[in-house]
Amino acid sequence: MKIGKDLRRRWADYGFMLAFIVLILIASSAANVFFTQRNFSNVSSQIVANGLISLGMLIVILTGGIDLSVGPVVALTGIMAAGFQEHIYLPLAVMGALLVGLLAGVINGFLVARLKLQPFIATLATMSMYRGAVYVYSEIPITPSNPAFRAHLGGAFFGPIPVLVIIMLICYPLAWVFLNRTTFGRATVAIGGNEKAVRLAGINVAGHITLAYIICSFFASIAGILVASRIGYAQPSVGAGYELDAIAAVVIGGGILGGGGGSVVGTLGGVLLLGLINNLLNLFNVQSYYQQIFKGLIIVIAVLARRKQQ
Repeated sequence: MKIGKDLRRRWADYGFMLAFIVLILIASSAANVFFTQRNFSNVSSQIVANGLISLGMLIVILTGGIDLSVGPVVALTGIMAAGFQEHIYLPLAVMGALLVGLLAGVINGFLVARLKLQPFIATLATMSMYRGAVYVYSEIPITPSNPAFRAHLGGAFFGPIPVLVIIMLICYPLAWVFLNRTTFGRATVAIGGNEKAVRLAGINVAGHITLAYIICSFFASIAGILVASRIGYAQPSVGAGYELDAIAAVVIGGGILGGGGGSVVGTLGGVLLLGLINNLLNLFNVQSYYQQIFKGLIIVIAVLARRKQQ
């Protein structure tokens, strides 16, 4: 039985890898600008937000949960990082925004782990709460008052590589070490596989689940700050649909909704595949409405492919 599941898992992985290769071949032959430095720079910068959010979403999904509030957290932390600069120094403004994001994760974790609410319902409620908090703070876009906010983050390069991309790539090995080389990380993975057994082993399940939601909101907070820095202003409406992209990336990368499967490397592959698809659709001037339909189909296909493993 286990051999059959492993075989189906490999076939699903091979299928998405083949799709990635085919898309690259199509893009390179149909769009002359695909392999240009400018296009690579734009694509890599654009996938940073989803790359960070998906990393946090992976950790939550590994526990058997889900976090629908990441989009509003992106907007909230981004607009607060921009707004705080008018009153305090830039590093303190960024730290203040990160603390707000951590608080959002604590609330999510408390509702799910302590009050035993279903993750979907709990984070659906906080998604509405956090989005409302964004507009309470500001109904209009805020332009950062400190030019260093963009110059040292969103507009900075290390050689040909955007600093945003470097920040994202640093987070991935850190997450891998956390999940595979720490007691907390291994317990997080085990909870999604068999929560009852983990609890009987004497592990604080509620504490680990809360930590997972805090980490997820933390990565979403970093994404929100970097998005505001890259664009050059903080938009209160930003982040809509980000949770769907993150879920899609995790599932494409081998994550199983409900817990029991997923990896950091696979999630990065899912992020890259979605980024490639978005870039290809933009190069062919496909309207955003059709792009949303296409993304929805990708999520359905990915979930069906991974569901066969269970």
